[in-house]
Amino acid sequence: MKKISLYLIPYSLYLISLCLSSCGNKSTSAKQNEKAVARVGDVYLYTSVLKEIVPKDIEKKDSTEVIHKYINNWVRETLLFQMAEKNLADEKKNFEKRVEDYRKSLVTYEYESELVKQKLDTIVNEDEIQKYYEENKSNFELKDNIIKVIYVKVKKKAPKIDKVKEWYRSDNQKDKDALSNYCYQYADNFFLDNNNWLLFDDVLKEIPMKLYDKEAFLQSNRHIETQDSTHYYFVNIKGFMTKNSISPLSFEKENIKSIILNKRKVELIKKMREDIYNDGVKNKSFEIFMN
Repeated sequence: MKKISLYLIPYSLYLISLCLSSCGNKSTSAKQNEKAVARVGDVYLYTSVLKEIVPKDIEKKDSTEVIHKYINNWVRETLLFQMAEKNLADEKKNFEKRVEDYRKSLVTYEYESELVKQKLDTIVNEDEIQKYYEENKSNFELKDNIIKVIYVKVKKKAPKIDKVKEWYRSDNQKDKDALSNYCYQYADNFFLDNNNWLLFDDVLKEIPMKLYDKEAFLQSNRHIETQDSTHYYFVNIKGFMTKNSISPLSFEKENIKSIILNKRKVELIKKMREDIYNDGVKNKSFEIFMN
């Protein structure tokens, strides 16, 4: 289903419509009894409108500024509107059909949104995700390099730097626990979950080094130790996949879940529309007057 974009009415158009409806269409008696504060052609701006735009608790100096600004904007926008009204061809000013079509679209969109909110099954199990992945692997080609990584950023003056150099390379659970405890106390930044994939470019943003051939670097490096004027950086690349290869399922799970939910949404709306049509046929709610 094509998504409908909702646009806010520009302030200037709102201002014109407000003023032309409330300023220019007063009865003759109302015009005689009320003071006008501005005029553009035969359209008047009256004091009653100004009372509506000024907050009750505003100071007098500020209220005067608000009023002057409003009047100036009203004059400018009304002049523009009158110029457009004068110079546009009649067919260009006929908005009734467009407004009605837009209203129908909005009402339909809101109804379908409520239907989806109430009836869409949002539970996607692992088997569904796995099945979709296996059937559509060619659609999951990586556009970027991804890595599984242990990453630690620590100040140069932090204690036990030599131990950090041992721990971040180790697969021993005791060393992993020691590194975790250390990072929570001393590291300025760290990532220790080597079961999740990260974009290699995101990791490189955290490290003071530039690579000109990232794929070649990943092929030949597992450990990175570098520094700047204030910090040491330690990176243990536990796994990698280069761009243009098939993305792993674990990296695509959330994406696949969104795809499955969107398909369900489309099917739900399609069925709803078909049911409404069939009910119309059954109840003879419509007629088509042509052969």
